[in-house]
Amino acid sequence: MHRGRRSFGVMMGVLLVLVLAAGRAASASNGKGREGRTVAHGKAARRSTASKAVSHRVAGHRAVAHRAVAHRAVTHGAGARHASLHASTTTTVRVHGRLVHRRVRYYERFTESSFADDITAGDVTAGEDPVVRQAAITALGNMNGTALAIDPSNGRILAMVNQKLALSAGAEPCSTIKIAVSLAALKEGLVKANTPVNLGGHYSLDMTHALAKSVNLYFEVLGRAMGFERVKYYANMFGLGELAGYNIPGEHLGVYPDVVLPQKDGGVGRMCSFGESISMTPLQLGALVSAIANGGTLYYLQHPTSQAEVANYVPQIKRQLDIANVIPQILPGMQGAVDFSNGTARSLRTNFDQFPVFGKTGTCSNNGTRYGWFASYANTPNGRIVTVIFLEGGRPTYGPKAAELTGQFYRAMYDGGYFNPKAPTEQALTSGR
Repeated sequence: MHRGRRSFGVMMGVLLVLVLAAGRAASASNGKGREGRTVAHGKAARRSTASKAVSHRVAGHRAVAHRAVAHRAVTHGAGARHASLHASTTTTVRVHGRLVHRRVRYYERFTESSFADDITAGDVTAGEDPVVRQAAITALGNMNGTALAIDPSNGRILAMVNQKLALSAGAEPCSTIKIAVSLAALKEGLVKANTPVNLGGHYSLDMTHALAKSVNLYFEVLGRAMGFERVKYYANMFGLGELAGYNIPGEHLGVYPDVVLPQKDGGVGRMCSFGESISMTPLQLGALVSAIANGGTLYYLQHPTSQAEVANYVPQIKRQLDIANVIPQILPGMQGAVDFSNGTARSLRTNFDQFPVFGKTGTCSNNGTRYGWFASYANTPNGRIVTVIFLEGGRPTYGPKAAELTGQFYRAMYDGGYFNPKAPTEQALTSGR
């Protein structure tokens, strides 16, 4: 009798464990995605003939496991100096021949403050556009970061707030590296913007949605398919690893490594999803986005230091990038980041929705410091303008926050009448031509 009760109790315990496990799995599969998450949720895209062709090409490079690294922070929220963070990422493992997505939670402590008292100290401003500069200062507020505004038609820096940080050695590009990886994959003919790429099992995704939602696994697959040498070739062509400015005092050089990240640390896949082992400067990212905005001309960025230099401004072309034919394919994903309901930069629209903005967020962390990137360009009534906002700090610092501040930047200029139609003479003076 006692043995029967014990058997019945064991059976009930096993059933309870199975039910709880199923509940946790369902909860994980139904959770909302955040920027940097490896696996996006929702109904799988239907495979096309193109998808099968790509799947064959990348089959040998598909990630079977995407392990969490303890210093990666991808969740958002408010916090203060020395704030700690419980974060999560998604790991993909193969169980009995099937890919299973599991959420892994970890703990991270930040030691850098997201706020600063005077970020403009030492800035050289005599050659900047005062309206643009004030809008950038207003947008940053007391956040510890830098804001860069560029005229993509000639490479002129209209404003550079917190020049010490903007001209520093840079930081890990986080998910903004996906812009360069997308252009490289398109130029290699590996995919088109609407090509569904199989990421394992019945899960497929195209570039437009992978960019908008910043799906890491998609870019890991592309990176592995291209290989390190091709990825590095395009990154260097796009200006990573070299000075972006033309005779700008104090500019430091970013780093694009000559050797691939060790496989135990994620290899080329992690370099293409997070930019790990790469150091990129705000100027380098601004120059690349400017080339996208103007159709393929990579200008040296110039920072006039007087109104005389503005009046005598002469653009300096570094090189022509053969990307004009693929730019239209990258734009839907960059616009989707801002306009999709689950786009990583949708916070920009909280403050501004007057004209189209195309951009890419980035969030990651290293050694107790969290990074937040947002690079974009906007189609305005007076032409295009490129912005890069880069933030350093703790828990309040992340890519969507940089996007939100960019919306405030555009709002301040819009409310100040900056985008009102200008007379031809005024237009020439403000553009430096």
